[in-house]
Amino acid sequence: MSAVEVVRRGAVAHLVMNRPEVHNAFDDGLIAELTAALAAVEADGGVRAVVLTGAGTSFSAGADLRWMRGMVQASEEENREDSLRLAALMRRLQFLTKPTIAKVNGATFGGGVGLVACCDIAIASDGAKFALSEVKLGLVPAVISPYVVAAIGLRHARRLFLTGEAFGATAALGMGLVHEIAPTEGLDGAVERVVGLLAKGGPVAQGEAKRLALGMGGMDSGSMEQIDAENAALIARLRVSAEGQEGLTAFLEKGQPAWLS
Repeated sequence: MSAVEVVRRGAVAHLVMNRPEVHNAFDDGLIAELTAALAAVEADGGVRAVVLTGAGTSFSAGADLRWMRGMVQASEEENREDSLRLAALMRRLQFLTKPTIAKVNGATFGGGVGLVACCDIAIASDGAKFALSEVKLGLVPAVISPYVVAAIGLRHARRLFLTGEAFGATAALGMGLVHEIAPTEGLDGAVERVVGLLAKGGPVAQGEAKRLALGMGGMDSGSMEQIDAENAALIARLRVSAEGQEGLTAFLEKGQPAWLS
């Protein structure tokens, strides 16, 4: 089964992360398929907008357990290459030339928060939950950090990066991670309303408007590639560090890291 399902509805491409049995958690396969799907819809002249969501009751619950076991066993260089692939996915989504909407249908943790932050518009169900809990594993949200900080601001990021606490849709709205909250049964309608608004704009102008907004915010693909490389090196170093190994191993074995003893 494909990890990403692409559904065309007129001029809108719906990209559905399709691993509901693990709450659409990230692994190397999902990262590769989602990156390829984004490249394909960008090259398709018939696509005017992209909606990103998750199958089942979750948007994306962060890293897959099998993938995390690989992190523990991998070398620093292997971890760096792994992180660069995730960084390339985030960068592709952030700078996609077509409008993007995150349809946040449930739990959204770690890298899932990064995907939401990279989309132009984010609409969440009222029951959605979010977390950037990497510090609880002795890690940091390095690869997604530029996009999350741009979305929620430095002040909110400083708290959430440090505490790893979970927060709900109302808090996400207040800090700017999402633009709108809808009841679960009304989420599709809320997304369709925004798709209708996007349909009224010129596609070339929208691409330029997106580039303009990102540029005024100091973000361009070239400079982000260098930042991504530095952040991939940081998370790779932390994954193989004593604290990172302790945190990841404790999580995988359902134990407690030494700093909680």
